[in-house]
Amino acid sequence: MDIQNIVQSQSTALFVKDILVFENKDDVETVLPFFADGYPGLLFHQTENGLTIQPHGKKIPTIFLYGQTIKPIAIEVNGPFQIIIFQFYPFVLRAFWGINPEDINDRCHDLTNGHENEINKIISEILLVPTIPEKITIIENLLLDYFEQKRNKLDFLIREVIQYIIDSKGTIPIKDIAKKEKLNIRTLERRFLKETGISAKQFAKIVQFQSSLNQLATKDFSKINDIVYANGFSDQSHFIRVFKAFTGMTPNTYGKM
Repeated sequence: MDIQNIVQSQSTALFVKDILVFENKDDVETVLPFFADGYPGLLFHQTENGLTIQPHGKKIPTIFLYGQTIKPIAIEVNGPFQIIIFQFYPFVLRAFWGINPEDINDRCHDLTNGHENEINKIISEILLVPTIPEKITIIENLLLDYFEQKRNKLDFLIREVIQYIIDSKGTIPIKDIAKKEKLNIRTLERRFLKETGISAKQFAKIVQFQSSLNQLATKDFSKINDIVYANGFSDQSHFIRVFKAFTGMTPNTYGKM
């Protein structure tokens, strides 16, 4: 299987964090695990037999939005596939699509239903072009259209808060961000939850977890406490508790996978 992180256009960098491509040309069964990362997104897939989300056992649409992934999931695919994922900074779902982000935490929103059925034309366009860069360009243009139409609805202060949390790897106290932005902390938390579907504190915890997960996955440590203290956990038991909450396994078990 080939996994790529595509260099994206600067025109979408304000609201798109990453573009990920998963591709397999072999006729085999593939399981792709996903853990909480703080970023909702748009997923398009081109497969012969569809995708199934576990543990829900549900087939998923060709193109859809997904909210915050808090509980661990896996995507199962039988046969060859292409999957393109646009990860969003988590302040665009409400503005672009009129969705309450909290309503689709650990869920997806089918873009092919209802008033959004013009998306079927986009699917047809994507299926007609042969290369992944061409498919990505079609989706980017769709998102840029949304941006041009809806930019006045975006909460750019929450975008700044998100960046503060990312830059600190989730360790900056939310009260310090509120002070920087000259906001009451309750006001900040209320606006953050409204736009992202989770609290600023929860987002920070997920960013902190992802930083530790990356360090564990790349084996960039000598002992487990190196990860604990590099990522701002109070102690090893705190780290293990957070890690298990988001993955369903201990760091030791994950490290042996």
